[in-house]
Amino acid sequence: MKASGFPKTARLLKPRDYSEVFSNVQVRVPHKHFLILATPNALGHARIGLVFSKKHLKLAVQRNRVKRVVRETFRLQPALPSLDIVVLGRQGLAAVDNPELHTILNELWQRLVRKARSLPTAPAHPDTVGLSKGSG
Repeated sequence: MKASGFPKTARLLKPRDYSEVFSNVQVRVPHKHFLILATPNALGHARIGLVFSKKHLKLAVQRNRVKRVVRETFRLQPALPSLDIVVLGRQGLAAVDNPELHTILNELWQRLVRKARSLPTAPAHPDTVGLSKGSG
């Protein structure tokens, strides 16, 4: 696969991955047409999961078009920190054309980066959690 492709390592593949994001949301980026939820991961790169329901995008053609644009804009964001990201579609998304989707999503990715920078930094290794606390 080409370097500019969209490998499996860049996707949330298992229901457990989605559940982790939904139960531990640390970054929320709301918009009229999207809601982006994210939580830090220890992988060293961002991963994305997409949730677009038939309720908001009735036709498969519409869902696939929006997902394709979301994946493309995600792939072109080199500044994304190490996060697991879930993008949810909202009402009215079907009426938005591709150029406008690109504009909206690029702005949302930048907002996500800014919000993620304000997160407290995690320990370098999970085994170090709690070691810096005093014995009381």
